[in-house]
Amino acid sequence: MTINDVEAAALAAVDEAAIGPLLLDLLRVPSVTGTAAESDLQHVLAGHLQRLDLDVDLWSMDLDGLRTHPGFPGGEAPRTEAWGLVGTRGAGDGPTLILQGHVDVVPPGDLAQWQGDPFRPRVEGDIVHARGACDMKAGVVAILVALDAIRKVSLRGKVSAHFVVSEEDGGLGAFGTLQRGHTGDACVITEPTSGALMVANAGALTFRIEVPGKATHGSTRYAGVSAIDAYLPIHAALARLEARRNVGPDPLLSDYPVPYPLSVGTVQSGDWASSVPDLLVAEGRLGVALGEDPARARADLEACVAEACAEDPWLREHPAVVTWPGGQFASGRLTAGHPLADLVGDAHADVTRSFRPAERGAPYGSDLRLYADAGIPTLQYGPGDVRLAHGPREQVLISEVVTVAHTLVLAVLRGLPG
Repeated sequence: MTINDVEAAALAAVDEAAIGPLLLDLLRVPSVTGTAAESDLQHVLAGHLQRLDLDVDLWSMDLDGLRTHPGFPGGEAPRTEAWGLVGTRGAGDGPTLILQGHVDVVPPGDLAQWQGDPFRPRVEGDIVHARGACDMKAGVVAILVALDAIRKVSLRGKVSAHFVVSEEDGGLGAFGTLQRGHTGDACVITEPTSGALMVANAGALTFRIEVPGKATHGSTRYAGVSAIDAYLPIHAALARLEARRNVGPDPLLSDYPVPYPLSVGTVQSGDWASSVPDLLVAEGRLGVALGEDPARARADLEACVAEACAEDPWLREHPAVVTWPGGQFASGRLTAGHPLADLVGDAHADVTRSFRPAERGAPYGSDLRLYADAGIPTLQYGPGDVRLAHGPREQVLISEVVTVAHTLVLAVLRGLPG
């Protein structure tokens, strides 16, 4: 499309020089999911939205009420508070476009693998290294900069910024925001997509498997049953289940070697080196196929574990127990042909003077499915490479943030048809 004079002026108003310092400021806040710093960052961002002359709603969420809601998406991090934050501008009767980003980050893990403090960002030319750099404070910055650039432009509809907590452990923040009544006609989540349009997300369900053993002294291990040994046939069965569930994936995810991964993330067993362990607890995530009912996915894993137990002499009489704590991410997708993909894709093409970005699906869960479940067409488009998220090499290119900010400006100004 041709960029008109109003759009050109707004693009010129994008403060590219402010992107780096703003990103560094946000990265210095160690907003790990469930910590006080997560709430601190929401208040910092509320100040930014107020300075941009948006109508700001900053509220303390009713955790007890949300947790007892039948649609509650689950959670893993213990928390005593959660703050919602929405900023809105525009008074026209046109559609409302939501720009959404989560402020929480995962823990840094083994600090020895980082070059320096994960929450003291390190800059190398165009690259910023820190926990949360691409997942997803760069996307939050792109939203803020885009809103600043269009501050004085008259909109025919509305634009609304949703900054949410608790995305990493289930989506409490997005769920609470939607329950408060903050909705719209479409939503762009600025998760890291490397320039692609992520129009679908697979789901992910957190599971726990408790495997019993029989304790005895290590010198007489033959008189007991090691829970570690008892778990091994279950682990092998899970690998076979993963292979079976990944046959013939949706075309949007066919480029991934494993579109719907089943991964065991933690295994805990034993409390004394010279004792045979009587319990093993394995926790992991089960990938949910696009369009699959999460209840069916749970039943699939439960049946797999039950079958493995039935084939083992010890587990047949002492079966493992499967439960489903933590985040429960269903899958979600944008309806094929929805104009939101054209809106963002054409804006990106005009900004970069290149082709429309590819439409793909992502093998991980996100807030996309909560907005889609609420009837809000949603896609993901943002700066950064998700393969670097959650690891000690997490980074983002400032130039990518610039591109996304410009693209958001055009998308907001052009708006959805109707």
